[in-house]
Amino acid sequence: MERIWLKHYPPGVPHDVDLSQYSSLVDLIDHGFREHASRNAYAYMDRFFTFGEIDRYSAAFASWLQSQGLARGARVAIMMPNVVQYPIALAGVLRAGYVVVNVNPLYTPRELEHQLKDSGAEAIVILENFAATLQQVIARTAIKQVVVASLGEMLGFPKSAIVNFAVRRVKKMVPGYSLPGHVKFTETLDAGARRKLDPVAVTQQDTAFLQYTGGTTGVSKGATLTHGNLVANVLQMEAWIVPALQDTARGPVPGQFVYICALPLYHVFALVVNCLFGMRIGTLNVLVTNPRDISGFVKELAKYKFNVLPGVNTLYNALLENEDFRKLDFSSLRVANGGGMAVQKATSERWLALTGVPIIEGYGLSETSPVATCNPILNRDYNGTIGLPFPSTEIQILDDAGQPVPLGQPGEIAIRGPQVMAGYWNRPDETEKVMTPDGFFKSGDIGIMDERGYIKIVDRKKDMILVSGFNVYPNEIEQVITTHPGVVECAAIGVPDERSGEAVKVFVVRKDPALTVEQLMEFCKTNFTGYKKPKYIEFRDELPKSNVGKILRRELRDEAVAAAHARSA
Repeated sequence: MERIWLKHYPPGVPHDVDLSQYSSLVDLIDHGFREHASRNAYAYMDRFFTFGEIDRYSAAFASWLQSQGLARGARVAIMMPNVVQYPIALAGVLRAGYVVVNVNPLYTPRELEHQLKDSGAEAIVILENFAATLQQVIARTAIKQVVVASLGEMLGFPKSAIVNFAVRRVKKMVPGYSLPGHVKFTETLDAGARRKLDPVAVTQQDTAFLQYTGGTTGVSKGATLTHGNLVANVLQMEAWIVPALQDTARGPVPGQFVYICALPLYHVFALVVNCLFGMRIGTLNVLVTNPRDISGFVKELAKYKFNVLPGVNTLYNALLENEDFRKLDFSSLRVANGGGMAVQKATSERWLALTGVPIIEGYGLSETSPVATCNPILNRDYNGTIGLPFPSTEIQILDDAGQPVPLGQPGEIAIRGPQVMAGYWNRPDETEKVMTPDGFFKSGDIGIMDERGYIKIVDRKKDMILVSGFNVYPNEIEQVITTHPGVVECAAIGVPDERSGEAVKVFVVRKDPALTVEQLMEFCKTNFTGYKKPKYIEFRDELPKSNVGKILRRELRDEAVAAAHARSA
């Protein structure tokens, strides 16, 4: 197919990337550790960790994992926020020849149990703050080894003891738990350091990650991302961003780029943009464990001359509202990457006015490792598009029959490239639904491509709700809420929300007329991670349905939008 967008590529960006540079993601990581050994890789609670230290620690963790008798290709779950143990564990799992299963640490027991059982994970690395959740489900999973980390353990004495005392005793952030036979993270490093890592020959075709995402069925599925998928996306990102990072129009090029890592590393966006890309080019990542604490986040930002700040629209909005953030020195900022949800024009314009740097919007999915398109990094003006296809990437806009539509016409965005997943884990039926015979992944998003190759998303084919960059699937919400004894049926939709882009609203037909909104909200709090929990619940006598009895979410969504417009008029 003709790649019409290539003639509009920024200067210095190649049309394709050379995937033969690395035999696997492990090869890329090892090379980065050697190349940047003396550089600081992570800043965590004011302590710096060099690439050499991360190399040593991750090799020790890999050696310990190998000593546990796990077969090659075994799945190892990582359930941690942005703490320095995360990149150590991630690199260790991959170097040992195993597969990383990223887990949201805020999962409820129900959500965690599904992911552990579906992936078949045999080991898990978990922050102690969330160990009580694991305790509730571990007996029904295949987990054999549990490694428990703490917030302060890598900080050295006496800070380690002070931080852990404050977290456990003062703030009471660690609920009591019992996980017989668990091992402390630092104990695995000590034990592994006494062993020799047995190098494992992995190829680009081997699985590196199971990155879980929802689906139209409401059942969370694991996108099988290979070593080659991740190598490709890291190299594509480098090709796209490095010419801009090295542009001298904003002053001298820093000796080392400082990235702010506020997005969660278990999310595919930060996994690649911050963690893996950082290992490739030797960036310093400043780990922000709790970005929802905006005042604490801003205090952390004030300590560094940061160059790159990836974020979602809601994060940028929250920062713009903070008085202390507006006082920071932005002279070193070069790139603000926007992804995970649509960047709003008002946010983009306010950000540019304050920092002098535009928010550059890109687009991707877990299934595409994740980035498929991006606006040129040196663009100054908001254009409402998701940009151009990445190097080595082809995009078609397809009609319902799977045929390309003319330029300027809406259709489903379909992506083909080396970053596209191998398929859904143990779900060939679901894989077949989204992959065309010639290798294009059907995204479920409706877009329009113009004559330059820029793509604008106009709607979602799926009923997915996007809350602060996280996917929420109506079927999952509905399936859980209808298990409440007081509920007959329900429908979940997304409604506009100033803070999170969208929020979940549920329309409920009651079985028990005495059921209250407060009671149902409490039920949801127990069963859903925060971003999935409905913000609004409305009781109805009946729900709109098609002639075959299918609930018509579209009618409810249109009604909610009309009501919102009427209120604002």
